[in-house]
Amino acid sequence: MGTLRQGSKVPAFSAPATGATRVDSKDLLGSPYVLYFYPMDNTPGCVFEGRDFSRHHEQFVRRGAAVFGVSRDTIDSHEKFKARHGFPFELIADEDEKLCGLFGVIREKVRIGRKLFGVERSTFLIDAKGVLRREWRKVRLPGHVDEILEALDEL
Repeated sequence: MGTLRQGSKVPAFSAPATGATRVDSKDLLGSPYVLYFYPMDNTPGCVFEGRDFSRHHEQFVRRGAAVFGVSRDTIDSHEKFKARHGFPFELIADEDEKLCGLFGVIREKVRIGRKLFGVERSTFLIDAKGVLRREWRKVRLPGHVDEILEALDEL
């Protein structure tokens, strides 16, 4: 787990994102936002998840909430991934794993009999004051975005 717990203030962060931007947590204060961590650009589950957030994007906008996808991929990879699938939100490049570490999403996995460390699909809802209100770990995709929207309505 990371150092961050539900109900605690998210420490200040700044990270490069698509669209030649930086996402700075100080600039996000005043509106809720969602950070969804995913393993890798252009893999089937990550494409499904990004498309699901895209399909519901207007519902997030109506609730005043921003959505950001986060992975360890490069900005170049993110730009291509975003363009290919037409995502209407920015993707954060966490190559140095600072955000992954803060939110505790790096986990040991076993693939083809080999142990490795990778991003566990996880989502975090942060309120307008910068407080972590909900977290979902080991995310199962169908229906997940609907759960986030319901949680937003409860803020």
